[in-house]
Amino acid sequence: MKNIVTVKGYNYFQCKSCGSIYIDTQIIDKIDNGFGIVQYTDNYWETELADARERAYGVALARMAEAFYYSRIPIKRFLDIGSGPGYFLDAVSKYLPNSEHIFYAIEKFPPPSEFITKSENYLVGDLSDVNLKFDGGICIEVIEHITPNMLKNLLMNLAKVSNEGAFYIFNTGMPDYVLKEDMGYLDPIRRGHIVSYSLKAIEKLAKGMDFTVFPLIGKSWAFGIEYKTKSTSLENIQDRIWTALPDNLNILCDKDMGSVLRILGLETSRAYR
Repeated sequence: MKNIVTVKGYNYFQCKSCGSIYIDTQIIDKIDNGFGIVQYTDNYWETELADARERAYGVALARMAEAFYYSRIPIKRFLDIGSGPGYFLDAVSKYLPNSEHIFYAIEKFPPPSEFITKSENYLVGDLSDVNLKFDGGICIEVIEHITPNMLKNLLMNLAKVSNEGAFYIFNTGMPDYVLKEDMGYLDPIRRGHIVSYSLKAIEKLAKGMDFTVFPLIGKSWAFGIEYKTKSTSLENIQDRIWTALPDNLNILCDKDMGSVLRILGLETSRAYR
């Protein structure tokens, strides 16, 4: 391992085997045993809720629309994993009001009740507690906050709630992004970013769970996984946009709000080639 930076007194290393960047393993062990670096004060929530709203009405909608293009199965239930206050559900309610019923969100550690969405599809708890099956989803700026053990458990539970062919996009700063574009992404105290996972690490953690991991060409801050797929990780899944399922594209075209998300999904999948 190689020490690459120290942030606010916390050392970060890069794994020689998989390339992931991670905080000191002693800190990771402490976090697995209940230690928290981030202090959830009023100031934290003031900043975090504003950031959550910005993500929900921006990057989350973009990744959602992109996932609809990549999916090879009709999407009847779509999940936002680690949704925080659940503002993603408010965003789809606004932009896709006629299809809002297919969208769900789950958060294990929600903010105070006065700050969360009022949507009935907002689930509080762990994925292991969910009795529904999903056809796809997103996970936006979540896994950089959690340890490898936590991520492995998340993937294991995600497999249990996934229909065959379910496709998910994870938005997170991977090592190439951190090292070449934004070292400030490693932020243990204010943002709680403790790990930058590589694709090789994701593949290792997901081993035996029937997930295939896909790079998203040009995006050093996102990757896809598909449950029980016939494809291999060598497939360029961005080619799927030209044969996207009509049923999925129809969901992105709301009879009241128009085709803005259908256009967004197509253009964001092509923009980084």
